Amino acid sequence: MPVRRTLRVVRRQWRIGVRRGRQVAAPARRAWRRSLHLRVVTLTLVASSLLVGGFGWFIADRSTQILLDRAEDEVHAQMLGKVEYAYQQLTVHRQVFDRTLPATIIDTVNRLADGDSAESGGAIVSLRADNFPELKPVTSVKVDTTSLITPEMVHAVADSGQVAQQIRTATIGGVQTKYLVYGSPVPTSFGHVELYYLAPLTTEDRAANQIRTTVLVTGMALVILLGVVAGLVTRMVVTPVRVAARTAQRLSAGLLDQRMKVDGEDDLALLAASFNQMAANLQRQIVRLEEMSRLQRRFTSDVSHELRTPLTTVRMAADLLFSEREDFDPAVARSAELLQAELDRFESLLTDLLEISRFDAGFAALDAEYTDLVPIVERVAERLAGLGERVGVTIELRLPDAPVIAEVDPRRIERVLRNLVGNAVEHGEGRPVEVTLATDEAAVAVTVRDHGVGLKPGEERLVFNRFWRADPSRARQTGGTGLGLSISVEDARLHGGWLEAWGEPGGGAQFRLTVPVRSGDRLVAAPLPLIPRDRAIDVRPLAVEAAPVADDDVAGEPAEVSR
Repeated sequence: MPVRRTLRVVRRQWRIGVRRGRQVAAPARRAWRRSLHLRVVTLTLVASSLLVGGFGWFIADRSTQILLDRAEDEVHAQMLGKVEYAYQQLTVHRQVFDRTLPATIIDTVNRLADGDSAESGGAIVSLRADNFPELKPVTSVKVDTTSLITPEMVHAVADSGQVAQQIRTATIGGVQTKYLVYGSPVPTSFGHVELYYLAPLTTEDRAANQIRTTVLVTGMALVILLGVVAGLVTRMVVTPVRVAARTAQRLSAGLLDQRMKVDGEDDLALLAASFNQMAANLQRQIVRLEEMSRLQRRFTSDVSHELRTPLTTVRMAADLLFSEREDFDPAVARSAELLQAELDRFESLLTDLLEISRFDAGFAALDAEYTDLVPIVERVAERLAGLGERVGVTIELRLPDAPVIAEVDPRRIERVLRNLVGNAVEHGEGRPVEVTLATDEAAVAVTVRDHGVGLKPGEERLVFNRFWRADPSRARQTGGTGLGLSISVEDARLHGGWLEAWGEPGGGAQFRLTVPVRSGDRLVAAPLPLIPRDRAIDVRPLAVEAAPVADDDVAGEPAEVSR
């Protein structure tokens, strides 16, 4: 148990450390993602540091090796002369027991050392006879050479008679010094002795350190210079791009007169000129399209209003004919009935067109008040019950027991529900239509589910288009105008809500209306799922969201709606 507890504590501390590290590094990561300038300069510094560091190491290493090779050549040449001199001095002694031999050895060492004191950085000469224990080793200065003349080197020179060399470091006179140590056998009449020449590499070491320092300083200066150059060059390229981005943002915000400054004749100047030309063309096209749209909206509005006067006259005449149809012959009476029905549909279409024109003109206004949505849903179901009986569809309500209060425009919400439920009844194929209402702290949602023909893939995006029908050849029971769902989605947007659709061929369709509990709040989630629970496992969501947008005031009557 203590082990597990310890592991849990370690894991917890590790997660806390990782989380804090991410929080600390978050500004740097954000700057790295957003700044092309920073990325280019950083990558340039890293790449140049690696490159300059590699070349600097190679140059310093090669320079050090050249200095060492030169020192070895010089010491080797001196060593040959010293071996020759020692041979000449010691070869006169025939026996190792010659009493004058130790004095000769001391004199030879002093001559070979040239009076250069090791304490002042001079060379050290040592003459030894490891094969003759009666001859004591003689060194030019009184220093301990044990760390400089290693047993391995003594074995190679004394026992094997080889010339050996090595580089060793020792503290002489309180100063740590690097020595190049040469060892060579010196033949004599009684055998061979060993001559060791220890040459200090102080000058070479100092030169190598100076070379490394010079290379390091030069490399750092070069890297910094490359970083500055990269920063300046990148800024020259990035600044026009940033200006283009800011100009594009202003253009997208509607400031169509924004242009980039053109300097010079290079590629960036060509980019700025091309951008300005594009902006000018876009401005002309947008102005042209806005003018056409304005004329179209005005035409629709004018036509809709102008049609009201003759329609009123025709309505009066049609009402008179319809009221007297019992006195006409059957063919004329049937014509009067058809005329009355088509006039009803024409009035509904005219009303919807006027409503759409108000939406397009941006004159819609929300008359919001705190309202209980349960009675609204019940009222819509009651009004469409007769239509359901005619087509053999029952409307099933799933409402909460408590009131569902939201700040909405009740007239618009009722119109949206009439359109949704009317569509579901019309396309229900004789199966029940389910209307569900739910709420949470932030939103209210109503779903209308039918089990009819459903929607084909992609049609959930088209269903809110004006005058769109799932099956244009299909006979309609309600005689809808084709604008019902278009007006409904605008009503939902005016509330700051969503109107979404889901469907599959043969599996029916479901529409979901979601509005915030408090007007003006931003929606995040809906209390009800868009995909029905009986299809959520088998089907991937095909929903399209009608994003929130502001709307207008609508005059609409009919329960006649269309997809």
